Amino acid sequence: MFGVLVTVMPAASAQGTTDAPAAFELGGAVRFNYAWLDYGGSSGVEPELVRIDARGNAGPLFASLQYRWYDGFDAVHHAYAGWAIERAPGGASSDVRVGIQQVPFGLLPTASQSFWFGSGYYLGIEDDYDLGVVWQRQSGAHRWHAGVFAGDEYGTGAEFDRYSFDVATIEDLPYRERTRGIVRYEHGSGASGRETTWGASAFAGRIENRIDGGTHAHTGGTVHGQWVRGPLTLQAQWARYRYANPEPRIAMSAFMVPFEIATEADVPTLNVAWAVQRTGWFGSITCYSNASATLPVDRDPGLRESIQNVTGCSLGKGRMLTYIDWIAGKNMWFIGGPGIGVRDPANDGWHSRLNVNLGFYF
Repeated sequence: MFGVLVTVMPAASAQGTTDAPAAFELGGAVRFNYAWLDYGGSSGVEPELVRIDARGNAGPLFASLQYRWYDGFDAVHHAYAGWAIERAPGGASSDVRVGIQQVPFGLLPTASQSFWFGSGYYLGIEDDYDLGVVWQRQSGAHRWHAGVFAGDEYGTGAEFDRYSFDVATIEDLPYRERTRGIVRYEHGSGASGRETTWGASAFAGRIENRIDGGTHAHTGGTVHGQWVRGPLTLQAQWARYRYANPEPRIAMSAFMVPFEIATEADVPTLNVAWAVQRTGWFGSITCYSNASATLPVDRDPGLRESIQNVTGCSLGKGRMLTYIDWIAGKNMWFIGGPGIGVRDPANDGWHSRLNVNLGFYF
């Protein structure tokens, strides 16, 4: 991708098709993590992530890549190339992007402010990156997205070493994601430190049984809103997803581990954040409380609601960004639970975790 971009840069500049000079940038990050858990062994300060970023543009062409190395595995975050269709200063802008990119669903970039994200992330409906083509356009108060995705970023549910959560192929639930179409609309307005944004999105696609080749519907929708009044930000979202396979559960995976979730659920999210005005030594301080839940639609006795709340602050100073989060969850995977929206009689209570993540971004 970047080879093509570098090749066309001189030609694009020579033909005068760009308003800005061609550019290429490299960056990255190193992060460290500390965790105290009330449901298992705690960890000291450990390396959490090394990542590399590359991006460039030449005339209407642009591209972006991010690759990550975690403890025990490595994974692509995104890798796409694009074409700017229109880019008028102060006016409408639109482009088309091809490659592994964020699925435009719900609040963007995420329905959360914390390092730990909300429940939707672990269900594959928040900060999900898949292989596809997306058109987007911004015109005044209106923003549209429309895209088609061929499947997950690796094209197989058997790959568990990934950053974003996708359908996993396991022995009892041998499925993987296939083609999916998505549309999203958002309206924003505001002035003088006040901003209101509301919108909706929906997708329809299918999953495939890797044993018999049969396919089943995969659908979802959301309505969302965000209100900013000076230092205060409120976010609200209600999402529903559905996998139409005959079982009441389906498997997901990321970070090397598969787990099970309810095949159909409502996912409400309510977040509040406050940007501290007097920050002293820090360049920025934002404190937040992010609440979300997974409410299974099916009344199967093996299913049960999952709840998660993340309360904490992010502290910024130059190239450093630190998250201090208290994560509390009930029946929630990644906080001591067996999965999301599934029932484990031996693990019905609340669990919590204190997490500190220190990152340096270049």
